[in-house]
Order: sequence, then C-alpha cells, then structure tokens
Amino acid sequence: MRKREYTVVLIPEPEEGGYSVIVPALPGCVTQGETIEEAIAMAQDAIAGWITVAERHGESIPEETQHPISVTISVAA
Repeated sequence: MRKREYTVVLIPEPEEGGYSVIVPALPGCVTQGETIEEAIAMAQDAIAGWITVAERHGESIPEETQHPISVTISVAA
C-alpha cells in the first residue's frame, strides 16, 4: 500500500464543540471530531475512504504537490 500525504484543516466549532475537518486537495473530503486527536483520526479514515471510492470508479487520485498556506489578516469592518 502506497503512503500519501495530505494537508488537513481543522476548524474549531465553538457553538457545537469539536472540529470540522477539510482536505483541500480532495474535493468533498470532509469530516469532524470532538477533539483534535479524534478529528485527525477521522480525517485519516475519510481520506482512505475517498481514495478507495475514487479508485473503484477509475478516477485519478490528486497528489498534493503544494501545501495550502494559511494566514490571519485584520480587516476594518
């Protein structure tokens, strides 16, 4: 089995609690977890599932060649 690396983005959900997780390189690959550890574990499962479904359908698997960049900016509003 080939190892692949993907960036995951954990977004805190203050009202519901826990974290939403997106995988920018894999369209539609999202999940959630109550803790950071659980969110990461759920992301690993979601990525594996995404790849399995894509392979079954004969679709190409995107490789992450450049990592997303996250910055925090201030805006007067």
